[in-house]
Amino acid sequence: MRELFHNVAISVADGDRVGFIGPNGAGKSTLLRMLAGVEEADEGIIRTQRGAVIVYVPQRDEFDAQATPRSAATAAAMRAASVHGDLHEAEVLGCVILGKLGFPDARMDEPAEKLSGGWKKRLSIACGLCEAGGAPDLLLLDEPTNHLDVEGIRWLEQFLVRGFNDIRAGASVFITHDRTFLERVATRVVELSRAYPQGTIAAEGNYTEFLRRRGEFLEAQAKAEASLANEVRVDNVWLSRGAQARRTKAKGRIEDSADRRGELDAISARNTAANAGGARVDFSASGRRTRRLVAAEGISKGFEGRTLFRDLDLELAPGDRIGLMGPNGSGKTTLLRILCGDLTPDSGKIRFADPKPRIVVLRQERADIPTEMLLRDAICPLGDFVDFQGQPMHITAWARRFLFQDAQLLQTVGNLSGGERARAHLARMMLEPADILVLDEPTNDLDISTLEVLEESVDSFPGAVLLVTHDRTMLQRLARTITVIGAPDASVSVVASLDQALSALERAERAAQERTRAERADANRTANAQRAVSAAGVTHAEKSSENADAVADAGGNLIKPKSSNAPARRKLNFKEQRELDLMEEAVAIAERSLAAAELGVADPVVTADHVKMAAACKALEKAQGVVATLYARWQELELKRGG
Repeated sequence: MRELFHNVAISVADGDRVGFIGPNGAGKSTLLRMLAGVEEADEGIIRTQRGAVIVYVPQRDEFDAQATPRSAATAAAMRAASVHGDLHEAEVLGCVILGKLGFPDARMDEPAEKLSGGWKKRLSIACGLCEAGGAPDLLLLDEPTNHLDVEGIRWLEQFLVRGFNDIRAGASVFITHDRTFLERVATRVVELSRAYPQGTIAAEGNYTEFLRRRGEFLEAQAKAEASLANEVRVDNVWLSRGAQARRTKAKGRIEDSADRRGELDAISARNTAANAGGARVDFSASGRRTRRLVAAEGISKGFEGRTLFRDLDLELAPGDRIGLMGPNGSGKTTLLRILCGDLTPDSGKIRFADPKPRIVVLRQERADIPTEMLLRDAICPLGDFVDFQGQPMHITAWARRFLFQDAQLLQTVGNLSGGERARAHLARMMLEPADILVLDEPTNDLDISTLEVLEESVDSFPGAVLLVTHDRTMLQRLARTITVIGAPDASVSVVASLDQALSALERAERAAQERTRAERADANRTANAQRAVSAAGVTHAEKSSENADAVADAGGNLIKPKSSNAPARRKLNFKEQRELDLMEEAVAIAERSLAAAELGVADPVVTADHVKMAAACKALEKAQGVVATLYARWQELELKRGG
């Protein structure tokens, strides 16, 4: 049995935001589960403050087959102490937290299994917060940025740093390989690795400060090894003296020499681990010199009546590095498939060089290798040797290049961790000479060392690269142009920098919010009109015999004629006709007030303050009532005029 870590000590205080990093397989997830109380330590003690509420959100988001965000949040809230087992209170708490975490009403009753990866992660966090009553003392997150789009990652950054009103965590510990996320969120960074005497190194501050402190420590440790090695060499000379001299040797010095040898072995092993780095990634190019590999002219694509992107022009030549960005579900993978020739656009043209370019793809799902296949067959399809860049390499050397142990070659791919599976796909890709590399979310599950090596390999690749990633550090380093999709009108922005791409995403997000608000206002107006018509029809049918001539005042109250025997009036009087003539304008004014009230309820500043939110909800309710009353009165006047 392999020991993951030994003698590790870590503490978390209120207000801490601890970023947890380390190579794949170091035991980060295991240690996080131990802090959550899900897994027990083989030795040592984990102490938590009495009564502390701890929430653990695992890396994989799993929900019942029939679950919706509303039902999942309600079920989690039922476990909160503040709810006292009351189903109604649990549902209210669940909906409040879902709303504050950005779930629109229309999405609360969708099947959870149909949500995108980003929304599933948001739902997992919401369920954890529901279980803690909205304010856990400690929030533990395992790879929370995996599958989140840039909007989702920035939302998570804001939540961890500032919270949303009373929805916040007292402290948080998160495992991540997102370097920008670490830079913006962490107040302390802890690395778990065999490169350090106690198994960890910690630095107060952000990721930049951690890199500085770690560099200083490793430099000092390397110097210590060199100094100790010199002392051991002196000991060796002294111990190699003749038999007569050995009789005069002090026993203490011999024992000290043995201690120094043991210490040298330990420090040498740590420095070896520190210098191991990530998997050695080096993509093979075909050497093709074609000026243009792929050209897209005015292409558009949509599904089920929704256009994902339209009128896109894109040209790909050797040396190009094109990043693709957009919210989850905006069509990035669809666009990649079109550019690879796997899908046909709805309109426009795709032209490929002749012969067609050789395209090598790293897919987001990592599903190209069957889970039941042995690792040795996955990374070495033919025999015991691979042909890498014209040179034969034995399978064990090839596997070690990607940090696999020899014994793992007989494991199935399904038993590998997420990071190991990603490295297996990279090993397979490197055997295929390519004109175009297509990398769809390559950063998922890879540790920082391997990410840095991957970036170096992509940067030096002479062919073209299409890169879909939410890793802002990788985009900043590699992408020479960025194509942004996902705007509500399906338009495409092509920009030259990450800052410009983020601005384009923000504009698209604001436009999407405005469209959602407008659609919601239209739906409310339609519903109110339908309710008014229905109510007017029911009232007229039920009370026609006794209230045939009754009308409603401005408050919606019925006004009956003084004599029940008076003949029914079939024509409008002057005042009523004047009221009807002005009704359309009155409704338009009321609907504008309703739209303004709806914008107020949706304003993030308002939602973050329960007092402002309560006032905004009352204003919305009043505006809805005015519109409903006007529609009912309008219908009544029309019925009377046409009677």
